Amino acid sequence: MKEVSIVGHGIRSGEFKEININIARLPSRTLIETPIYVYRGVEDGPVLALTAGMHGDEINGMEIVRRIIDQGLNRVTRGTVLCMPVINVYGFLNYSREVPDGKDINRSFPGSKHGSLAARVAYHMTHDILPFIDYGIDFHTGGASRTNYPQVRCMMKEEINVELAQAFHAPFTIDSPFRPHSLRLTASKKNKHIIVYEGGESLRFDQYAIQEGINGTLRLMKHLNMIDEAPKPREENKIIWSSTWARAHTAGLFQSEVECGALIKKNQLVGTLTDPFGEFKEQVKSPSTGYVVGLNNNPVVNAGDALLHIGLDNVCKIDAQDD
Repeated sequence: MKEVSIVGHGIRSGEFKEININIARLPSRTLIETPIYVYRGVEDGPVLALTAGMHGDEINGMEIVRRIIDQGLNRVTRGTVLCMPVINVYGFLNYSREVPDGKDINRSFPGSKHGSLAARVAYHMTHDILPFIDYGIDFHTGGASRTNYPQVRCMMKEEINVELAQAFHAPFTIDSPFRPHSLRLTASKKNKHIIVYEGGESLRFDQYAIQEGINGTLRLMKHLNMIDEAPKPREENKIIWSSTWARAHTAGLFQSEVECGALIKKNQLVGTLTDPFGEFKEQVKSPSTGYVVGLNNNPVVNAGDALLHIGLDNVCKIDAQDD
């Protein structure tokens, strides 16, 4: 087998290597580097990238990739696994989704070598990582105190994405169009195929979402013939073709009556809104039949705030038409 070069570093068969990409410096002149952990199997196969921490407060994805490295699950028999547990080191250090200038890295692709800080990080991803991979899983969580039930998001009209999502077999697969200037869109233009895994919420470990992320990754590795064994799915995979939101009609304190992942019916009581003084109490009912794919865990809400993210599969659509 010939030596494979990734980011200018040669990697031999059966070799593990840590590579550091120099992103920039802090105002203190402290160097900021993004570490990449690469393992190449003893046999040829695809190159799979596992990326997390694009948003610095989304720690569940970081923990998924960390455990994969810690448990040696990245040491595949065939192919190469490239792990990036923390892309946005700045956001991680500041408990923040964005980089210090307030920009979102995942809305800054393909990036610019001399642009904003977010654009520079995106540039390194576009030019130092994407050319060397075949497939990828980008790990995320819900933001702003919202939790996401374990789910894969991908462009379902692309056959390879459907194949990858089915192999991962999360509880939910959500048809999700490309976001402008995102990693997923930029990868697609280069004929690289990346799916997004969402699980849990920011700055809070969700053990079930973490384990589902690990198990799904192993199932995808097996599908790509990189390993020979993988855990069986715990739940049926439901395809979500569209979604809606239950929103607060007024400001107050929200208390949910349903759990994330649950099937709910149209007009079902899903929670209550109260004020801090005991002067009013309002019932919140579901606007549609569907699955709770996302749930707001912040009890203090304003009028119009999202309370539940409700996903609809084909069965839910039929039920809604019959209501």
